[in-house]
Amino acid sequence: MSRNPLCSDRRIAQIIRAALAEGHVIEIDGLGVFHPRAGGKFEFVASLRPRVFIAYVQENLEPARRLYRAFEEAGLQPWLDKEQLFPGQNWPRSIQRAIEIADFFVPCFSKRAVTKRGAFHSELRYALDCATKMPLEDMFILPARLDDCEVPRPVASRVQYVDLFPDWDRGVRRLILTMVRESVRRRQLQLAS
Repeated sequence: MSRNPLCSDRRIAQIIRAALAEGHVIEIDGLGVFHPRAGGKFEFVASLRPRVFIAYVQENLEPARRLYRAFEEAGLQPWLDKEQLFPGQNWPRSIQRAIEIADFFVPCFSKRAVTKRGAFHSELRYALDCATKMPLEDMFILPARLDDCEVPRPVASRVQYVDLFPDWDRGVRRLILTMVRESVRRRQLQLAS
């Protein structure tokens, strides 16, 4: 099978170099940003902001967007399908990739979310599978309850959840603090090894 020349690694590198030569900044989702420098050189700045995947059902889009904004304001790098997916993009694969590279997965549980069939539960199952490949000490799935619903047993039996009701701000602060502390712990472990 012949390789499509438009999709070759060399062609992609040429496109990136040309864009940098024109003064464009190139961001590679989940990795970092290439910045153009003088003399045709460039600098790559790795992203150190924790990546946070937000899972929700359509009926909870507004609270998911509120979380997205709060995480962004706190210096995190949130991922929400309505913000990151482009027209024509292979959304199932893009969502799987976003979960795979996420530092944290925040499923938004509500009475509607626990009973509705669809993508939310598929994303949750995929995140649970991804979590099995991580060190046991790593926090990955950080469930958030939007209302007084019952968190499904496969999740509630493994990890603690946070309530975003009746005090939204307190719950969001707890989520952010947890992610920041966990990110610092992971970085310290990396530096020590």
